[in-house]
Amino acid sequence: MRYQRMLRFLFFIIEMTNYRRHYATHGLYFFTVAIFDRTSDLLVKNIALLNESIQREKINSPFAIKAIVILPDHLHTIWQLPEKDRDYSSRWRNIKGYFSRGLPKAEVCNKSRIKKNERAIWQRRFWEHTIRDEKDFQRHFDYVHYNPVKHGLVQRVCDWPYSTFHRFERSGIYPIDWAGGIEDKRRGLTDGRHAEFTYE
Repeated sequence: MRYQRMLRFLFFIIEMTNYRRHYATHGLYFFTVAIFDRTSDLLVKNIALLNESIQREKINSPFAIKAIVILPDHLHTIWQLPEKDRDYSSRWRNIKGYFSRGLPKAEVCNKSRIKKNERAIWQRRFWEHTIRDEKDFQRHFDYVHYNPVKHGLVQRVCDWPYSTFHRFERSGIYPIDWAGGIEDKRRGLTDGRHAEFTYE
């Protein structure tokens, strides 16, 4: 029995060592990308720089943003890559780099990051999920847009400014009161604060 447990543990270590991200040609991907300090509001505080970093990479290596939401310490998004293009990792590396270089060096780095000449802005890894079908897409599409409510940042989806929800509400895909009631269509955080947040 002890031998079997040791063997299973060995196989687990080998599997983790040989970990590879799942790629699919011309695929749709859901991502979660987080900053190093999960207590910070760095992303929304620097939303213009983040927007610029993403748009810059879209110009250099095109991809379509199907949905996105920016929260204080992480973001969720759905991308579609061009046909025969599977390299989302390089795109995220570049976006993280543009954003980090645009910030003053004020963060505290641990010894590991100092040794590797890394800044303590982003978590090193990100979560990726390949969208399997239409049902899977809809589930993640709604998850992206509901996330500010899930985290208690707002009571209504329409009140979070840094989200493509507003694009889809204008186009009629979502009703303005989706996943929550509403008294005034543009009350609260939505008033003008998402003007610079443009992912069309």
